[in-house]
Amino acid sequence: MDTLSQVICGDSRTALRKLPASCVDTIVTSPPYYLQRDYDDNRQVGEEKSPDEYVASIVDIMSECHRVLKESGTIWLNLGDKYYKSKLLGMPWRVALALSDTGWILRSDIIWHKPNAMPHSVRTRPTPDHEYMFLFSKSSKYYYDADAIREPHVTFTERSKMAGGRNHFGKRNGTPEVGKNRGNSNLHDARWDQAFHPGGRNKRTVWSVALGKFREAHFAVFPPKLIEPCILAGSPRGGLVLDPFFGAGTVGVVATELGRRYVGVELNRDYVKMAKRRLASVQVRLLEPLA
Repeated sequence: MDTLSQVICGDSRTALRKLPASCVDTIVTSPPYYLQRDYDDNRQVGEEKSPDEYVASIVDIMSECHRVLKESGTIWLNLGDKYYKSKLLGMPWRVALALSDTGWILRSDIIWHKPNAMPHSVRTRPTPDHEYMFLFSKSSKYYYDADAIREPHVTFTERSKMAGGRNHFGKRNGTPEVGKNRGNSNLHDARWDQAFHPGGRNKRTVWSVALGKFREAHFAVFPPKLIEPCILAGSPRGGLVLDPFFGAGTVGVVATELGRRYVGVELNRDYVKMAKRRLASVQVRLLEPLA
């Protein structure tokens, strides 16, 4: 069954049942954080009475995501932490470990570094400027396009932090990490260039992305630059991307721009209207002839 791009208004626990099994290529989402914002709806996620109940809510929704996700599918899950009564709760890792216990395979933890993080007046601890993005797969064999998100090489550039800098390139036995790389004939025969992919190095696990803004929204939105590598690596062109906490629709916007389809589920009717307006404008812009 083909699933066209759409926005579903409702609770993810029940709304996802409208989708057929095994139809989604990848899920990119950021659930409401624990005790962060009250949307005045008793079905909402984030206002549970305890951290354990919050974790249970996420696990429950992810179980329905498991049904609609293809065997080759992945989930990219963004979560921020929470201080409660001066204690850091460790919510991202509580959720990640709980999902692992229910059968999801945790493949990577990614640090989202926020260079424009909000300043804090706190004087008893460092100011947070990061959140987590977790990559889960449904099975051990899953779709992941590493080439689509490669980064520029650093080793032979002015940005290199390696002892000796670029002076090792082209010199026999020029490898500084003699013990670690012992046995790698390319490196020790001064052929460092053969050890590096021509398209760039493999994506690292610290992503520096500024906070997202959307003038209609009175809340922080998913930064498109944070979503792009998830969609590019997690789905083929024409694939289907799901966000069960759609908000202002940024995942749908990025998916459309990258040639993918999307399904968004959002509980708040005002946000659904906002997302649909935003997505309609993107479609118009993409259809406009090039000047």
